[in-house]
Amino acid sequence: MYNQIRTDAYEAMLAETITISGFNGDRIRAYFARPLGEGPFPGVILIPHMPGWDEISREYARRFAHHGYATICPNIYERVGHGLPQEVAGMAREQGGVADDSVMGDVEGALEYLTTLPNSNGKVGVIGMCSGGRHAFLAGCRIEGLSAVVDCWGGRVVASAEELSPATPVAPIDLTSQLSAPLLGIFGNDDMFPSADQVDIHEAELKKYGKDYTFYRYDGAGHGFWYYTGEAYRPVAAMESFDITLEFFKQHLQD
Repeated sequence: MYNQIRTDAYEAMLAETITISGFNGDRIRAYFARPLGEGPFPGVILIPHMPGWDEISREYARRFAHHGYATICPNIYERVGHGLPQEVAGMAREQGGVADDSVMGDVEGALEYLTTLPNSNGKVGVIGMCSGGRHAFLAGCRIEGLSAVVDCWGGRVVASAEELSPATPVAPIDLTSQLSAPLLGIFGNDDMFPSADQVDIHEAELKKYGKDYTFYRYDGAGHGFWYYTGEAYRPVAAMESFDITLEFFKQHLQD
């Protein structure tokens, strides 16, 4: 839980930019934050959101490392180009978005990197926010070896045929039967992307296939309510749901 730390405990972490092998064997940058010590440590893959491979993504990577998780945030926008995060996000939009296959390949590369660390406990979870939430759910359906999935307000999990594209050819909800890890979903009831109705549809599909899932839905919260840099921030809901996320990871990655 957040702030449940002993004042006499040893604490240290290392955070740096590394390169890993991603989709098609491409060498891509990744931000890697991990606790120092003997371990063994569980792993977390944090998929960045559409605002880009940005500062808040790195901050959350360090926050998970602070709580005992070796955390990788891969630059899924590596092939788009480089610049400020908002510039790269704009370039990605102009190119029709990042292909699902590319993101899944990068996640697989991050998973391999984490599980082959000498101080890994062999368990890895995945989390994403916004488009990263969609990618996290998709990873839970397509990638073997994940032990926990957290979808934070992932848009277009439920998508019409008209919303699909060459980069995103499948609505992730259509792969629900393939979900192979426990799922935590965090949503704001005032969000429009996904809307409350879309979250209902998502939940019904999970029930249909008997999946292990838990959804938390917050009144008065919209899209991106963890992001304290903007007006969407809802501090009480953000901290409560972050604590829930830590407990979920503890249950499935540590215990």
